[in-house]
Amino acid sequence: MTSIRVVVADDHPIVRAGLVALLSSLPDMEIVGTATTGREAVREVVMTHPDVALLDLKMPELDGIAATREIAKAAPEVGILVLTMYDDDDSVFAAMRAGARGYLVKGVEQDDIARAIRSVAAGEAIFGPGVAQRVLGFLTTPHRAVEAAFPELTPREHDVLDLLAAGLNNARIADRMGIASKTVANNVSSIFSKLQVADRAQAIVRARDAGLGRDDPTRS
Repeated sequence: MTSIRVVVADDHPIVRAGLVALLSSLPDMEIVGTATTGREAVREVVMTHPDVALLDLKMPELDGIAATREIAKAAPEVGILVLTMYDDDDSVFAAMRAGARGYLVKGVEQDDIARAIRSVAAGEAIFGPGVAQRVLGFLTTPHRAVEAAFPELTPREHDVLDLLAAGLNNARIADRMGIASKTVANNVSSIFSKLQVADRAQAIVRARDAGLGRDDPTRS
């Protein structure tokens, strides 16, 4: 039987040791490298060429999203499986856009981790139950269809841009989304940077050309 070669990256020693012990005990798994930072994870993957890289999202030096992106570019044949405590939309979809093939939230059963590694090694995409429901909801919500035009934006930034294109100012966007005005301002700044536009007018033109701003996604 050919073993599935795995690199484990997590900055928490106990978690990392537990994963290594679990996977090493399985007859079809082989640990070929471990890492405590995102930068180490990229280096280990490039050096060992595993079948699967098991990554946490929050790591020093280089976070899991950035590490995923670098691994996907440097070693596209390696399947990336995220195992993290974060299950918010921004984290899930940022990981997917960066190139992750699977996403699990810590606390899942050990058998689920092993099953996910086998699936990712086989070229499949796999998500934990709660994450899978969120992904399906994202893909089947009508107003999400236009988001393909701006893959660099997070789900929240898409919603902010949609309301921006509908003519709402920051205060009204904050009220509609139930978030702080400062959070809206930070998202607007990030949108300008990612879309490489100079002001709200240019952002609105780009958004409306893509079909945003026609319907208010938060209107009751």
